[in-house]
This record gives sequence, structure tokens and C-alpha cells, in this order.
Amino acid sequence: MSFSRIPAKQGLYDPEFEHDACGMGFVSHIKGRKSHKIVEQALEVLVNLSHRGATGSEENTGDGAGILIQLPDTFLRNKTAELNFELPEEGDYGVGMVFLPHAKEKRAELQAVVQEIIESAGQELLGWREVPYNNQEIGQTAAETMPYFMHFFVKKSAEIDSGIDFERKLYVIRKIIERKIKNSEYKGELYIASLSSRTLVYKGMLTPEQLEGFYPDLSDPDLETGLALVHSRFSTNTFPSWERAHPNRYLIHNGEINTMLGNQNWMRAREGLFETDLFGEEISEVLPVIDLDGSDSARFDNALEFLTLSGRSLAHAVMMMIPEPWENNEQMEAKKRDFYHYHSTMMEAWDGPAAMAFTDGRQVGAVLDRNGLRPSRYYITDDELLILSSEVGVLDIPEENIVSKQRLQPGRMLLLDTEEGRIINDEELKESIASQKPYGKWLEENLLELKDLIQENAAEYQAEVDSENIEIESKDLLKLQKSFGYTYEDLKKILIPMARDGVDPIGSMGNDASLAVLSDQPQLLY
Repeated sequence: MSFSRIPAKQGLYDPEFEHDACGMGFVSHIKGRKSHKIVEQALEVLVNLSHRGATGSEENTGDGAGILIQLPDTFLRNKTAELNFELPEEGDYGVGMVFLPHAKEKRAELQAVVQEIIESAGQELLGWREVPYNNQEIGQTAAETMPYFMHFFVKKSAEIDSGIDFERKLYVIRKIIERKIKNSEYKGELYIASLSSRTLVYKGMLTPEQLEGFYPDLSDPDLETGLALVHSRFSTNTFPSWERAHPNRYLIHNGEINTMLGNQNWMRAREGLFETDLFGEEISEVLPVIDLDGSDSARFDNALEFLTLSGRSLAHAVMMMIPEPWENNEQMEAKKRDFYHYHSTMMEAWDGPAAMAFTDGRQVGAVLDRNGLRPSRYYITDDELLILSSEVGVLDIPEENIVSKQRLQPGRMLLLDTEEGRIINDEELKESIASQKPYGKWLEENLLELKDLIQENAAEYQAEVDSENIEIESKDLLKLQKSFGYTYEDLKKILIPMARDGVDPIGSMGNDASLAVLSDQPQLLY
């Protein structure tokens, strides 16, 4: 990719297994009141998480830092007025933060691709804005791979409602753009950090201290938000890059997803069965859901985004992906156990030591892995702020202004709904979601237990076996023995002694068969 120097798969290195461990946090006004102060406080949290981030051999090339905010309507309206195009009402337009190449001709070609796809989707491209940046403080490695930053503005058509319907259309547009670029000569030359009517992302291969200075937008008093998520990346055993910095489009993450390979394979395997009225025929346009060029947290973000835009609430999707340890919890309420049991049949747990914060621009929340192996603490203040981070002390708040100090428990979730203006605790939240559908009834009526199937068919199968006297000709027997991997040693040392003497075979201890990867002999699948 042009925005990184991540090497190709080689030797023992495979970029698919990259993980990171980081610092993350958010600041939000409980009632959703927007101000530039939220941005300032979030950036202060980020700087205080510098020890959670990392640099390479150059102290001024960071592993990554970023911020996700609500779409700053007043700020964007002022900036676009200078560009001679007018924005429609708030909610009726979306903004994309896109990384492009510096070469003017190539950039123009990519902009034309974006415009064509937006218009073919029935929406209107209002215009482009060059995002100002100051790269004087960044290191050489970051500067050499630095993209060109632009905002593009998409006007909603009259046929689509504002809100989640428009978000769904912007998602489809982004997925089509990504797929077209990936399958073209421009692969790796375009990355859309965010495309939404609700949120906007600023991020890069920066240190936490560099982020505000790099993007002058972040210092503009008109840039207001009611919530802000920040992230300081520690690449651990991975390579940093501009596009792998957090925030992702819905998520910031500290930890690792250890079950990633299985999660993404199961998601891909089920894509052939996807069907929904919400996407209709456009469902094929968003596949594959998981972008394999992303990190473990980016792939989690892909799945969370898809589940949320497919009709589930944000908290519902998170509960599916990171369930509590429910299987052996006899004290768990039946309705909640049924919820987890039902969803376990369609989604495996995305498991690993992880603390995550997430938002759709309206709600913001956090969840801890089932073992609680990553910290997550939060404060509530008397001026109605909720501050959550991977540790305490990220904001200097007088003790008398703190209403409550808490920490997330293993497997528990915290959710703030800024439209309702209240924090919803784990118990109330999960009780509400688990009660929405009759999951217990669905399980009772539709779940098939393998042991029941075996018992039903065992007698019938045994009768068939007893009634048949199977004879195999010697030439067919040899063919079958070879097909199923029988060897001379198996016959002489194991099968014949067992049949003749009725005892277990005796042989040398251990298995000296070659590993499949090192053997030139055919290997049995099972």
C-alpha cells in the first residue's frame, strides 16, 4: 500500500496476524451538548495516553493517533462557503475523509472514480475540500508515506430518509469504491477513513502530541462535537501505517482479537446466505464484509458496522460479537442466556484480551472482554461529562467535581445515549435487548441437538448394517485401502493381530509419521 511500508507476506511474517496494544478513551457530554471544549479535552486525553502509544527508530514517527468526532456542521458550512458550494440541512449530507496520492493527475483520476460511483448510486457529489495539514514536525518515515487529505461532500437524494437509511447508502457507496480501487491499477492509492452523515475521523501515522498540530482543523473553535473518541496506537508486533491508525469508523480498541482467522472465515462462509430488505439487491455490493487488508481491530470494525447497518442496534451487535461467559453461568437470567445461546448459532465470539469503545455518532459506549484482561475506567462529572479511558488520570478533574468513579467489569458494557441524555447500565441495557424477541421459544422450536439425531437414526442404521453382507473383491479392496491411506504396516502390525488375537496391537511408542507439510505422501483430510 502507498500509505505504509507494510511488507508482503514472507518467511514467518504474515500481515494477517498483526495485532496491536494501545491507549484509548472518549469524552462525551451526557446530554449531547456540542462544544469545541470536548475536542480540546479529548486531545488532552490523547496526549496523556502517549505512554500507551509508540514510535519507531525515529522519535517523531508515531505508530498512529487519531480522533473521531460528530460531524461539525457549523465548521463545515463555513469552510464550504469559501469553496462556492452550499450544504443542505444537517443530516442531509455526508462527508468523506479520504487519503489520496500527491500526484495531481492521479488524484484527479481517483476523484473522477469517486464521483462516478456516487452519481451512479443516485446521490450528488457537492464538491471537494483540501484538508490543511502541517507536516513540519513528523518524522521522515511518516512523511515519505504521507497521503494527500481531502473531504468530499455527498448530498442525499429525496428518495432516501435522513439518518440510518442515508448511512446505509453511504456505506454501500464506500464499499463499491473500495472494491473498484482494489481491483484496479490504483490499488493502495485511496483509503476512506470515514464516510458518514454523523461522524468524521482525523487520524494518521502520528504521535499523540502531533495530531492537533498536524490537522489545523482540530484547533478551529467552530469545530464542535458532543462526543470524541481518541486512540494512541502501539503496533506491538506489527508495522505502523497511515490507514491502520485508529479510530476506525465505529471503533477504537486496545488489545487483540485472537480468534480473528476463524471469525473472518465464518463471516465469509455465511455471506452466500445473506438476505435483507434493508439492503435489497445492494447486499451483493457490500461483500465481502471483511477487508483482509485491515488490522484485527479494523476487521472487527467491518463486522460491527455491517451488523449495525443491517438493522440491529449498536449495543445488540456488540453483544453478539463479544458475549459474556454465559455457557456455565447458572445464575444468569434465562432470557439473557437464551439471547446469547441463540446468537451463538449464527456468530462466533470475537475473543481475546480487549477493551473497546464504539459509537455511531448518536450513542457511545464501551465493552470489556469476558476475562477482563484489559483495563477500562470511567468518571462522571457534575458538569455532565462521561470520561472513559484505558486508565485513570487522563484529565485533570478536581475531586469535588467527580460524581462517580467506576471501572468496567469483565464482559460488561456501558452505553451513553446522547439523544436520550442518559447512561444506560449493563443490566438495564441487556435486559432490554434480550427481551425484544422470544429467543427461548425460537431455540425450543428450531434448535436440533446432534445427540437426538443420532439416537433417532441409530436403530435404523444398525438394522441396515445387520441386513447387509458386504463383499469386496481384492482389486477393489486394494484401491480402497490406498484411497484411505492404509499402509503395509497398518495391515501387518495392527489390523491382522487385532483380528486374529482379539487384543490391542503392541508397537513402538510414538508416531514417526511425517508432518503433512513435510511429506510427499497423500494425506487424509480427517
